[in-house]
Amino acid sequence: MKKVYADERWCLGCHLCEYNCAFANSGMKDMVKALKDKTIYPRIRVEDTGKITYAVNCRHCDDPLCVKSCISGALSRGEDGVMRIDHNKCVGCLTCILVCPYGAVSQGENGVVQKCELCLANSCGSPACVEGCPNKALIYEEK
Repeated sequence: MKKVYADERWCLGCHLCEYNCAFANSGMKDMVKALKDKTIYPRIRVEDTGKITYAVNCRHCDDPLCVKSCISGALSRGEDGVMRIDHNKCVGCLTCILVCPYGAVSQGENGVVQKCELCLANSCGSPACVEGCPNKALIYEEK
């Protein structure tokens, strides 16, 4: 299965991956209308340790703790291996956020959780964060 990998050697810390992600998942066609003067809720985030910057995103684990801990059954692993969230089932308990060893699950705009789903639902073809990374620090490939 293809996944998004971060190469911290090339990350500029520009946060463009976050903006491209938020826009791709906004459902809107105009980036300015979708994001200007609004709090964004990206499914990827850039961390800065002071020495390096890198993107944190869902690893689509083989044995996902987030799915095991989900009390409502909102998180599931598809046949393609992608971890998905049924937002209608999420009760906002945030247990999946607590158990994710990578910090890749976050609270979304309406209190339900969100995480990277590889842009499969918004028909980008490949993840928007990867496409929008100016320095190619994000890679979408099988490993």
